[in-house]
Amino acid sequence: MIRTKKQGLLIVLSGPSGSGKNTICDEVKKENSNIWESISMTSRKPRKGEEDGVNYYFVTKEQFEKNIDDGSMLEYAQFAGNYYGTPRKSVQEHLDKGEDVILVIEIQGALQIKKKLPQALFVFLLPPSMRELKKRLTDRGTESEEKIMERFETAYREINELSKYNYVIINDKIENAASKLSAIIQAERCRVDRIEEVFLDTLEEKIHETLVDKNLENKSLDVNKI
Repeated sequence: MIRTKKQGLLIVLSGPSGSGKNTICDEVKKENSNIWESISMTSRKPRKGEEDGVNYYFVTKEQFEKNIDDGSMLEYAQFAGNYYGTPRKSVQEHLDKGEDVILVIEIQGALQIKKKLPQALFVFLLPPSMRELKKRLTDRGTESEEKIMERFETAYREINELSKYNYVIINDKIENAASKLSAIIQAERCRVDRIEEVFLDTLEEKIHETLVDKNLENKSLDVNKI
């Protein structure tokens, strides 16, 4: 029989703003109860309706900087004067329990993690076209034309980092993209390097193993001692 490693997979999902990362992540979680989505930490104040430990871990700027100094952050970045990042402890706790952990983060943070944990699974999500990406950003109706163009230009730069990821998924339809991500995760669980130990549980296998151990020496084999 084959025993696989108990530790879960670390899955990093990135892509340009408007590519649909959070939507795809939510769809995959619906189909797999063993996936935990990492909760980011931030130094900004909670907005109305946000809960600590649900939307973010809310801390002071001083506490966040302390976490940076003592190595408690897997990755972090600063936007508009506030810190955002992934705390190492909570991710490790869920991995050690055998749960797969998915991080939906920006490319800047993903590349930080790749330097520290190159064995993690890195997936890049793309829109079907740049025209569609601009349409999705515009349809949100939450940002000015200037901000939309800024995000659009950023997307072009981010796509240049595509070669640093293991897989790419084109989000043409939510169901298709989510199915592909689930298939990638399932395939990664079947990798040879996930095998921790091969152990034998039938007489035939034990005899074979004993012969191998004896280096095929011409000696009698006592089946009763197997």
